[in-house]
Amino acid sequence: MMRLPGIRPLDPADWLIVDEVFGAQMAQREQLIEQRRDQVIGLSAQALGAAQELLEHVLGALKAKTGYQVNADTVVRPDGARVRIARDDPMATLGRLVQEDLCLLEKRGDEHVLTAAVLCFPASWTLEQKFMRPLMEIHAPVPGYTGDMARRVQRLFDAIRSAQPLWRANALLYEDADLFAPRGRSEARSQDPAKAKYLRSERQCLVKLPESGAVVFSIHTYVIDLENIGAKALAQLRAAQTP
Repeated sequence: MMRLPGIRPLDPADWLIVDEVFGAQMAQREQLIEQRRDQVIGLSAQALGAAQELLEHVLGALKAKTGYQVNADTVVRPDGARVRIARDDPMATLGRLVQEDLCLLEKRGDEHVLTAAVLCFPASWTLEQKFMRPLMEIHAPVPGYTGDMARRVQRLFDAIRSAQPLWRANALLYEDADLFAPRGRSEARSQDPAKAKYLRSERQCLVKLPESGAVVFSIHTYVIDLENIGAKALAQLRAAQTP
């Protein structure tokens, strides 16, 4: 399989993470799904089957995860909250089960298209601007995402195997610690690396579902106070992100 910079194999057992801020993040996810559902949940009618497969895939993974109790119709999370499994509303159910945001991409013609998602913690983008768009359009604002890079990413999506998920991580400097940080394409990014107080890092995984062949792009978000980062590492981060 071809590799892009930073992409590494992932042990399937390490896909979903429960960290020290699980309770706080899950409380915010619950609130966003209840109060801003149109902004954080997307599901096309044609993607219902793949979304339901994703839900069952996640439930299977959670059965082996310490702190979860998976029953026929409910799941008890590590924070003690009980979640009803609504199989007719798979993306919202998933958003209440795990810290990861989950984007589902299905092959439509020559490209994978974003057909379903639960996106509670966007980093300077919105679900509305990416939903039902192919990979090339999704990445259009990304510097350096040229035709060659687009072809390489599409080949990666085509070649990924269900038995071998992949992962990568990024690092961005932000002035605030808000997890829900949407930004429209016409809005200028106000974050100034020189004024940043926080490091926002995303652990991004690619997981292929065995039945539908859909690819799951999962995002586990960390926000770290820059006071907890060494001076040398911080200087390197600022230098890398200063225009």
